[in-house]
Amino acid sequence: MNSFQYKNATYELDAQGCLLDPACWNRDFAEGMARECDIPVLSSEHWDVINYVRNVYDKTGVCPTIFAACKASGLRPQEMQKLFPTGYHRGLCRVAGVHYRVSAIPYGEHIRQSVADLRALSGDKVYATDVRGFLVDPDSWDENFAVHRAMEMHIPGGKLTDDHWRVIYYLRDVHQVQHRIPNIYETCESCDLDLDTFERLFPDGYHRGALKIAGLRFVK
Repeated sequence: MNSFQYKNATYELDAQGCLLDPACWNRDFAEGMARECDIPVLSSEHWDVINYVRNVYDKTGVCPTIFAACKASGLRPQEMQKLFPTGYHRGLCRVAGVHYRVSAIPYGEHIRQSVADLRALSGDKVYATDVRGFLVDPDSWDENFAVHRAMEMHIPGGKLTDDHWRVIYYLRDVHQVQHRIPNIYETCESCDLDLDTFERLFPDGYHRGALKIAGLRFVK
């Protein structure tokens, strides 16, 4: 567990540098964390998006996707990237004090099971996943995992198209060669997709959709 100090206040952070308890968020935290995310000063445009994310979380207990945030704020992906240069989840959501992993999963599920197993469509291979369905070991990923995940998620028709695979292999290639995960702006630009098309391809979002199917997740 990490901690973050700003204006004589200390905030507990998780391993990804996100506020551990979203209820502890306040404007001072946002101002301080913004500087950690390469944002010297929060403008009214920043606050409009931050307040939207906070309001959605307060009402639903779920972090909204970048698609929803852009539409609600009337921003294009390039404009969102300019406001939050470190990315949506690693920038905006950190400043807003809401982790993309925050969801309506019942608390008991975390107690009953910390690791789930996913069997391949063929053969006896077993994939270790966490409680949210993210692959624990990215190196154990293969196409069977992606196909299985797509079938149980909100992928249109449950089938992966050439456009899906282009995104998936781009994410996998960047992770393997550069040992990092590109943000959604890089992904859309590299795969020649606009945000609306990306949303249609992965209705669950970037992290909870594309990255999960690609067998990746953000960790430090």
